[in-house]
Amino acid sequence: MSKRNKVLLGSGIGALVIVLILVSASAKRDKGIEVRFETVGRRDLVAAVTASGKIQPKKKVDISADITGRVTRIAVREGDFVQKGQFLLQIDPTIYQANMQRAQAAMSQAEAGAVQARATRDQSTRALTRTKELREQNPNLISQEQLEQAETASDIAEANLTASQHLVEQSRAGLQEARDQLAKTHLVAPMAGRITRLAVEEGEVAVPGTFSRETGLLLTISDLSVIQTKVQVDETDVVRLHLGDSVEVTIDAFPDTTFVGRVTKVSNSAILTAASAAAGQSDRAVDYEVEITLANPPSEVRPDLSATARIVTDTRKQALAIPIIALTVRENTPVSTEQRPARGTAQAATPADTSRKGGANKKETEGVFLIHNGVATFHPVKVGIAGEEHFEVVEGVHPGDTIVAGPYQAIRDLKEGARVRPSRESGDTTSRRRS
Repeated sequence: MSKRNKVLLGSGIGALVIVLILVSASAKRDKGIEVRFETVGRRDLVAAVTASGKIQPKKKVDISADITGRVTRIAVREGDFVQKGQFLLQIDPTIYQANMQRAQAAMSQAEAGAVQARATRDQSTRALTRTKELREQNPNLISQEQLEQAETASDIAEANLTASQHLVEQSRAGLQEARDQLAKTHLVAPMAGRITRLAVEEGEVAVPGTFSRETGLLLTISDLSVIQTKVQVDETDVVRLHLGDSVEVTIDAFPDTTFVGRVTKVSNSAILTAASAAAGQSDRAVDYEVEITLANPPSEVRPDLSATARIVTDTRKQALAIPIIALTVRENTPVSTEQRPARGTAQAATPADTSRKGGANKKETEGVFLIHNGVATFHPVKVGIAGEEHFEVVEGVHPGDTIVAGPYQAIRDLKEGARVRPSRESGDTTSRRRS
């Protein structure tokens, strides 16, 4: 073969390769973008809010020291069950016993002084009476000055008696105070429950918690008959909660068990940390405390165990639904007039409808890409509640419509009127999983 023929043959092969590449690229373009197809159908949906928090008893009492003294005896241990009125611990009563004896002595002295003042008052009253009688019988026997002196002495005696009586009352109050202080050295349980915290040991000095509850805390008694989960819910979710909402609670210490409960309290004020309150920060996201009462808590439950609550806020039975990933947004553009499938007799919302729903200034519309004859067209939809993986559709699509359900990047980049083809994952997934 001549050199000229070789060159011609090589050029022909090169041209053929280029043609094949162009044909292959054109065929790929004709096949369209590979996406996941899904048929719109009905399913049960559950809208829920998930929040984390701690296990807490509904009722607990922190027993603190009201007086200063050394703890001389502790009659309980952490974890013990106690009955109401049961002895808990003893603070050294020596000083307070002496104070009560001193108060008793002062009380006795005040009472004796009151008896003496009463006797003096009675004597001065009798003297004044005699002086008045003599004055009336014979004015020359008792001068006016003597009469005035007798009246003054009687008034002084009456005032002394009144002062003595007040002193008795004061001494009685002091004795009662000393008795109360002594009683505070002998602590008993104010209610039945379990000792969930014992903060002192024998020999330590108990001090009143004037500025801090933790400073004077001795022990905590919790009533574990009613157990609650206190969780913190974000401000965007708390408005969806209502008293009585059903809740599923998982406790980290019991990973294989799910407990049920009900929302019994939704706080009306946000939880503010000490730092944010001091700084006066109001632009940060805030949480609200929600109390959930468990129906059948485990017997081994303890306060402050970590827990996660799934609060059911709404349910829908056999609602028309689309995958969450299928919902996207596009700027308001004229919707394709290409004929939809025969069963979708209702027309998709027009830009005028969209502006009427969202306002004239709305720039983006939520919707999905419907597939007809291999072409994806954007159609606005109105969604309701959100389940774990699907949105409820109020309007915009119909049962049996085929939509683009993924992947996320393909939906994000998909253009109006683009040709699409099903991926291997495509199919009618409405029957695969029922919520």
